[in-house]
Amino acid sequence: MSDTSHVFDDSDDVSAATRDISEVPAVEVITTTAVHLMSAAAVKCGLADDPDAQTDLDEARKLIDALAGLVTASAAHLGDQHARSLRDGLRSLQLAFREASPIPDELGKGPGEKYTGPVN
Repeated sequence: MSDTSHVFDDSDDVSAATRDISEVPAVEVITTTAVHLMSAAAVKCGLADDPDAQTDLDEARKLIDALAGLVTASAAHLGDQHARSLRDGLRSLQLAFREASPIPDELGKGPGEKYTGPVN
C-alpha cells in the first residue's frame, strides 16, 4: 500500500498560494514587480555578462515603458524611500537605453518618458 498522506490536490496548492499572497503587503508586491522589470530591462539594455548576445532594445523599451507606468502610478502609495529608489533605478535604465541606442530617440520620446518626462 502506498502512502498518499503527502499528496495534495490542485485546490490545496491554489489555496496555499492564495493564502500566501493575501499576506503580502501591496508595497512589497509592487516593489518586487518593479525589481523584476528593472532586472530584465537591464539585461536587454546590454548591462549583463554577455551584452552582444543579450541586448535587445525593442524588448528593453517595452520593459522600461511598463516599469515607468508602474512607478508613476504607484509612487504616491509607496512612500518616499521606496518611490525614490524606484525612480532612480528607472532613470538609470532610461539613460542606459539612450546610451545603448545607435539612433537616439528625440528628447521626451525615449522609453517611459511619456510617464516621467524627458531624461538626459
